[in-house]
Amino acid sequence: MIEAQYIDIFTEYRDKIDSKSVPGMNNLRNKALEAFIKQGFPTKKQEDYLYLDVSAEFMPDYALNLNRVPFHGNPYVAFRCEIPNLTTNLYFVLNDLYHKEHQPKVNYPDGVFVGSMIDFAQQYPDLLTKYYGQVANVENNGIVAFNTMFAQDGFVIYVPKGVVIEKPIQLINILKSEFDSLVNRRILIIAEDNAQVKLLICDHTVDESQFLATQVTEIIAGKNAIVDYYDLEENSDKVTRLTDLFVTQEESSNVLVNNMTFNTGVSRNNFHVKLNGEHAEAYVCGMVIADRKQYVDNFAFLDHAKPHCTSTQLFKYVLQDEAKGSFCGRIRVEKDAQKTQAYQSNNNLCISPNTHMYAKPQLEIYADDVKCSHGLTTGQLDEEALFYLRSRGISQDAARLMLMQAFAAGVLEHVRIDRLKDRLVDLVEKRFKGESARCGNCAVCK
Repeated sequence: MIEAQYIDIFTEYRDKIDSKSVPGMNNLRNKALEAFIKQGFPTKKQEDYLYLDVSAEFMPDYALNLNRVPFHGNPYVAFRCEIPNLTTNLYFVLNDLYHKEHQPKVNYPDGVFVGSMIDFAQQYPDLLTKYYGQVANVENNGIVAFNTMFAQDGFVIYVPKGVVIEKPIQLINILKSEFDSLVNRRILIIAEDNAQVKLLICDHTVDESQFLATQVTEIIAGKNAIVDYYDLEENSDKVTRLTDLFVTQEESSNVLVNNMTFNTGVSRNNFHVKLNGEHAEAYVCGMVIADRKQYVDNFAFLDHAKPHCTSTQLFKYVLQDEAKGSFCGRIRVEKDAQKTQAYQSNNNLCISPNTHMYAKPQLEIYADDVKCSHGLTTGQLDEEALFYLRSRGISQDAARLMLMQAFAAGVLEHVRIDRLKDRLVDLVEKRFKGESARCGNCAVCK
């Protein structure tokens, strides 16, 4: 069993792992180890992992940077974000090392923290203990348990009560190594009552090595808080990315999660959202553009625990060549969650005959005064629409591009940063043309 190998590594290097981290993270490792020993990695015998052999992804001999050997160089010089007229506060994680050597000074309102989890533990040790690992449950998820065992640092955004951060925060995750590498990332977002924040994450790969990345994100949204979370995956086809995002929402909070997969090897994204306060709103969206032999799997679980809440799930796939996709969406309405409105939609476009798409929408409703729906479509481009456009003098390629862009528009409409939305429209067009969907003229993206 591959699990035994990693258990041995963890046991042998436990002191080293702890010494390069902080108590707030170290305190959960024993619990995570027990959970991992009990359940291991997910298998195809589990209903939610029918099409992905997770254990096989961990079989290669990966390097782990447990000594936290730093990278040399300045990513702030190499990277230039080319989203027109969009300025962000920019941060970098190289593999799973937070880069603070060249981090510019940002004048945030009093109490706001943006940066390394290790630094956050020094400034706000009680907050890290209160929130870290409390939403991401290690007992029901072997990958989360594994990540909690090995993660030594992370990226934290803390916004105190009533504070609004107008400028989006941008986190660049860069995979770079001479060796095949395994990296474990953590992200923690705490938006207290009436706070607002937007985070844009961009994943890039700059080496030809093989990578396996696990990433666990926790979002805590207080009363009336507003959180936007955008995740753009632009990795190489030698990357396997396994992410788990956990959200808990209090009364009248509003959380938007938008995940865009433009390029990858194997990608599995889990979204767990609990609407735990009345009148909370959640939007969980995803766009997948996959070709060659890429595989993208999205799982979304939205749990309505309180009355008068609203949620929307919208996932769209465009598959070409021999790409495979999978989507499982689940909405659960608890018995006391009356007046719930929950909507789920999954639309899939299979451009080539050798693509495969697996989809399973699910509703679990235990209340009787609700409005819930789910819809699923899988098919090819509309031949009648193609014929109509061709009859108007539009070429075959241009007509296909127009139809694919129209198909993708629904997810992009849920982007609440206008300049980012415009840039994503350009990236989608480039991807549909078969071009590399790179987001800027920078050393990272070349």
